[in-house]
Amino acid sequence: MITVLETGPLATIQDRGRIGQAALGVPASGACDPASFALSNRLVGNHPDAAALEITFGGLVLHADTDLTIAVTGAPCSGVPLNAPSIVRAGTVLRFGPPRSGLRTYVAVRGGIDVPPVLGSRSTDLLSGLGPAPLKAGTSLPVGRECGPMPGVDLAPVADPVAGTVLVRVTAGPRRDWFTDAGWSSFLSQTYNVSSNSNRVGVRLDGTPLERAREGELSSEGMALGAIQIPPSGLPVIFLADHPVTGGYPVIAYVSTASLAGCAQLRPGQGVRFTT
Repeated sequence: MITVLETGPLATIQDRGRIGQAALGVPASGACDPASFALSNRLVGNHPDAAALEITFGGLVLHADTDLTIAVTGAPCSGVPLNAPSIVRAGTVLRFGPPRSGLRTYVAVRGGIDVPPVLGSRSTDLLSGLGPAPLKAGTSLPVGRECGPMPGVDLAPVADPVAGTVLVRVTAGPRRDWFTDAGWSSFLSQTYNVSSNSNRVGVRLDGTPLERAREGELSSEGMALGAIQIPPSGLPVIFLADHPVTGGYPVIAYVSTASLAGCAQLRPGQGVRFTT
């Protein structure tokens, strides 16, 4: 068992999500940074579907009620080892300080966080309310027993998330023609700043609004992870793990698969540029 002593800004339980149920109106959710999440499970020999903890900007404090083997990946929080399996003895208090870069940190425990699944997933979905509630002080987290052999890796050589301006590769979206050529050029040439209103649903960006070629709004359309919507403000929103399954604002572009993990690690005030 693990006991939560403090949560910081936000800490949730995540796995790979509720995949393949969008047609039923069920969002996928799951870890915002799938690559960091997957690495944390591999480092402790877990099944890829095992649930782990996702910490937003540090602040989580945990008490190990029993001996544990853990791995911490993603945004490098102070006070804990990164990208390596570690043995934590019973009675140890783990404190995750603010990360030096990035936003989201993953903590996998050998055996996985064994809370009951909801619609086939243990992920917390902040938009729909499905899955376990965000962690709060006093919560006890059961640890499962199912796991494979340890991988025999002392340290995974993974770079920290980018601390400066992040370059995000995109492809034009289905509603690119709703924007003028000047609007598209502005989208690709300006440096946006990440808004403090961002969350697991999407990264909201501050900058110069984009010029539209068409007025009015769309009927609702299906939305995908990495879609970049332009609401009436004219400022982009990059959809992350908890995005809705439909939306009515035009999608100007999609984030490439290779850039999705970097978008999940964007923190308020950080610069963003788009490129094709």
